[in-house]
Amino acid sequence: MKCRHCANELRFVFLDLGHAPASNDYLSVADLTRSEIYNPLRLFVCDECWLVQTDDYKKAEDLFARDYAYFSSTSQSWLRHAQAYSDAIEKRLGLSSNSFVIEVASNDGYLLKNFVAKGIPCLGIEPTDSTADAAEKLGVPTLRQFFGAETARTLVKEGRSADLICGNNVYAHVPDINDFTAGLEIVLKPGGTVTLEFPHLMRLMESVQFDTVYHEHFSYLSLGAVKRIFERAGLRLFDVEEIPTHGGSLRVYGCRTADTRDTSPHVAEVLRREEEFGLSKVDTYLDFQDKANAIKDEFLSFLLEQKKKGKIVAAYGAAAKGNTLMNYAGLKTDLIQFVCDAAPSKQGKFMPGSHIPILHPDELKARKPDWVVILPWNIAEEVAGAQSVIRSWGGQFVVAIPKLTVLQ
Repeated sequence: MKCRHCANELRFVFLDLGHAPASNDYLSVADLTRSEIYNPLRLFVCDECWLVQTDDYKKAEDLFARDYAYFSSTSQSWLRHAQAYSDAIEKRLGLSSNSFVIEVASNDGYLLKNFVAKGIPCLGIEPTDSTADAAEKLGVPTLRQFFGAETARTLVKEGRSADLICGNNVYAHVPDINDFTAGLEIVLKPGGTVTLEFPHLMRLMESVQFDTVYHEHFSYLSLGAVKRIFERAGLRLFDVEEIPTHGGSLRVYGCRTADTRDTSPHVAEVLRREEEFGLSKVDTYLDFQDKANAIKDEFLSFLLEQKKKGKIVAAYGAAAKGNTLMNYAGLKTDLIQFVCDAAPSKQGKFMPGSHIPILHPDELKARKPDWVVILPWNIAEEVAGAQSVIRSWGGQFVVAIPKLTVLQ
């Protein structure tokens, strides 16, 4: 396999999670009688450009299908994050009714609805019909396509170059990261700004967040790798922010190479810390597997102990990261009886691989589990607060990553 960015031969395995179905391929009752497709879930690190990437076996068109079940607006904390970003970037860039904003992978309109409310012209680019339908109901104009250089050139011909291009948690999802980045440069106005948010590889490694690895994530990104990818496409990173979302993310600010804006010292500072951490040394990556195995083993031991005690264990949040954890641990309904999720698009379906049923959150009160495993640990406090009713019968919340922790 060749590196998706620099075409260097990939020789070093960073993490091997065996074989698993796609994490967002939720199953219907009828699907349970059919064979599931399992693909290798393995990460390589490129020792030339240091891009960490999956050994991919599925096309993006298959992973992000028409009935894609992830809706960004399900999380209230994420909606607040999007509102705060839109307010801040409007002021920072002086956006107005004369500006044009593009969001790539705009999902259900969770972000662009804020620009619509401000009277700032915008366009969402979103390939999945299920989420695009929801966005259009909010008044968000949506182009139903995958984004890349070809789409960007079409938009430029139509006179729709952007003052701001934003992409939240999409950069890791694109199979051809060079073509995607080239598209950003093409459709960006001179003097325009690109902002991308993505989980920071260094934080993933520090907290052993191996459950964020799944087929839909083609790349796992450091600032150093993104800087190289941007530069090849004619873009320059001029600022970076470290933000707490998804266990620790980066928000990068890019512009065209010829842009005269100064580069913030934050860029050099984050690059320095990545170097100190060892992100340009192969050995740093090769001991990650043992750390992931230790977390999985601890979680399994906990569940087996609860089974011996006759306790009822449920989970909350049918998130992709939860599917990675459960499939790597080989879990079935004997250890976790059901999963609750607030998204109607997931209720009544089953988790891929484990076939654990996904139910409405009201089932927590009806079934009164002794333990609730919060699978999207990045919003554990939000979930525990919203579902605090389980404490009324002595139930407890637990997370497995970065270490097994009972929430107080």
